[in-house]
Amino acid sequence: MNYVGVDIHKRYSVLVAVDERGRELGRSRSNGNTAFGFAQFFGGLEGKSKVVLEACWNWGRIYDLLSEIGQVEEVVLAHPLKTRLIADAQIKTDGLDAHALATLLRGDLIARAHVPAKPTRQRKEVLRQRLYWARLRTRIRNRIHALIDRQRELKMPQCSDLFGRKGLSALNKLVLSEPDATLLREELGLLELIQGQIKAQEARIVEFNSNDEMTLRLQSIPGMGKILAAVAAAEIDSIERFSSAAKLCAYAGVSSADPCQRWKSLPGSFAQEPQQMVAVGVYRGGLGGGWLFGLLRRSLPQHRARGKNANIAITIIARRMCQICWTLLKERRDFIETFPGRSAVRLTAAA
Repeated sequence: MNYVGVDIHKRYSVLVAVDERGRELGRSRSNGNTAFGFAQFFGGLEGKSKVVLEACWNWGRIYDLLSEIGQVEEVVLAHPLKTRLIADAQIKTDGLDAHALATLLRGDLIARAHVPAKPTRQRKEVLRQRLYWARLRTRIRNRIHALIDRQRELKMPQCSDLFGRKGLSALNKLVLSEPDATLLREELGLLELIQGQIKAQEARIVEFNSNDEMTLRLQSIPGMGKILAAVAAAEIDSIERFSSAAKLCAYAGVSSADPCQRWKSLPGSFAQEPQQMVAVGVYRGGLGGGWLFGLLRRSLPQHRARGKNANIAITIIARRMCQICWTLLKERRDFIETFPGRSAVRLTAAA
């Protein structure tokens, strides 16, 4: 068996092959990252090969190209933050990094990252496009807030949301001095355009996931919206990856051993990294309505009374919602409401 490490770059990749004894068999630089260049390198090796590459920029395209080569028996995706031999190296070159990857693969010491199927990766790209638009919308709203706040003696109507129907109507009727008037018109126009993109993206997400079993099961939880259910389902990918609810909680960043401080920005759930959005979406969805809302609303002050700070208390609730989701997906059934507290308690105990 040959072991090949691949150091990926945008316009080229460096490949280093070693045999079962660790002797270097050859190295090559594949310009353009083409299928022909990779196939030519593996064609010069005798026997089958196992390949490893790090989960870095555009790894999916290179992964698919390598998987289609006949001489390649397996392609392994390495977790870049856990590949300490490379991350902590004092001397870093493309050849040394590729050789280190091949050596770790030969010793079965690679910290493997999960490789979603190509359709799942495509679903994630659609969801992350929506994430991008939401972040951009937040930045524009913040600029509008700053512009309004620097106006002297400006009185705005009382409204719960400045960017709701009443607030936007007042913003469009404002008469400001230049250049603020022009800046406000430009930002409101761009905000309207982005809002239209987000609505169109959400419609595509709903249509794309309308027949997905995991998404539909997560939507059965009271208050779980179609978008957040699709996000959670795409990030979980396959519930068989997690042998217990504790492992799903750890993946989502809400394990009891790691109460993350990143939950400070919990209300802006779509401003989180996609992996964190699993638990964020589950937690937010659980507060949508019904008796489950009351159950979780009561538990927050109870945890605060025990001396837990706000972030820890939110993490505890999010972990409980993750446990419920794990049980539903594992047992392949929908959430069933019984008398208050019964279903949630039973599901948590089962998890």
